[in-house]
Amino acid sequence: MNNVTATKIGYDPIEFASRDEIAALQLSRLKVSLTRAYTTPHYRAAFDKLGFHPRDLAALTDLASLPFTTKGDLRATYPFGLFAVPRDQIVRIHASSGTTGKSTVVGYSQADLDVWSHLMARSLRATGVVSSDIVHLSYGYGLFTGGLGFHYGAEKLGCMVVPASAGMTARQVTMIEDFGATVIGSTPSYMLAILDEYRAQGRDPAKSSLRIGVFGGEPWTNAMRAEIETAFNMHALDCYGLSEMMGPGVGIECVETKDGLHLWEDHFLAEIIDPETGAVLPDGQMGELVLTSLTKEAMPIIRYRTRDLTRLLPGTARSMRRIEKIRGRSDDMIILRGVNVFPSQIEEQLLSQPGISPHFQLDLHRDGRMDKMVVRTETAETLETQAHSALTAALAKRIRQSLGLTVDVQIGAPGSVPRSQGKALRVIDNRPKD
Repeated sequence: MNNVTATKIGYDPIEFASRDEIAALQLSRLKVSLTRAYTTPHYRAAFDKLGFHPRDLAALTDLASLPFTTKGDLRATYPFGLFAVPRDQIVRIHASSGTTGKSTVVGYSQADLDVWSHLMARSLRATGVVSSDIVHLSYGYGLFTGGLGFHYGAEKLGCMVVPASAGMTARQVTMIEDFGATVIGSTPSYMLAILDEYRAQGRDPAKSSLRIGVFGGEPWTNAMRAEIETAFNMHALDCYGLSEMMGPGVGIECVETKDGLHLWEDHFLAEIIDPETGAVLPDGQMGELVLTSLTKEAMPIIRYRTRDLTRLLPGTARSMRRIEKIRGRSDDMIILRGVNVFPSQIEEQLLSQPGISPHFQLDLHRDGRMDKMVVRTETAETLETQAHSALTAALAKRIRQSLGLTVDVQIGAPGSVPRSQGKALRVIDNRPKD
């Protein structure tokens, strides 16, 4: 694998500060963030209902007494109800697609964009990216935060940036090869599509110039990491972010350890809660990640329920705490005949089964009174009928034994599962809404 050496030269001192220093900075910034939030009608009403004023904050633990912010709150205040600065200080808008309801809108001041660029540059540097790298970006541009977030961070680091966006995969492979890209950013599922295209063109991905891939936008497993790293002979690292907080760059895996994502705790305060009760859980326990912005001007967010399931761990390569790879989302959990299962658990079994492609979709439907799941995937190469039947049986057995679920496995020919150019559509739920 291409070698990456990381040192502390050029890094922000806060990345290696003591826990006491980090906590003191967080408390100071939290007071400012709460004061900003209090200027908005939404937070003023929420805080006044509790008899709380930002000046009452005495310790970081006091935050737990404040209400959560949810995606529903962002929709209820659509489009600009959570902005804490005058409209003429908003220099950019990003928004969700609105496919599951009204869009959620996020506004940025110039200072917010400067912080975002800085944190993305810090994140890329932590993955081993240096100013001499050529960065090929296959994240979508536009209202989605991925493309522009990575773009401005890479430029701030001094890299040459290729804003390829998503789509036209054959052309992407040509550009990577012709321009000699050394770093790529995309969703992990789209990186698999790029890998397929390399092979379709008869190219050896291991001989590409790529040495680092930074992937985010959707949960992915260490098994998928291993497949990408082996195929391309490069480092594959996880990036975490969400538009409500900023965009990509809230947390990053460091190339030295690859043992979880260090959160930039000088800008974001993290809690883990029980998704059912809302109670704050101690570090090390699995639960839902809740984030509070500490430096956002235009749109401070207090105790935002991300719905992402993970746990907080001590720092390793940095003194800031880590989160484990996102296991799934509390609202993406599938309950099938009394068994709780996440798409990432199915993916793990697919990648553990030789001969199976990592591309898949889960089709949920109801047969009479019984909910059923169809796992649709594909073979890595064309198989004879007997071998195909044996592989189908083996995968069904693997899922049954590991997850306690009996599912219908349907394995198509290579390329039969739809490819994603952004976030992968993993679950199609056709069950009646009763």
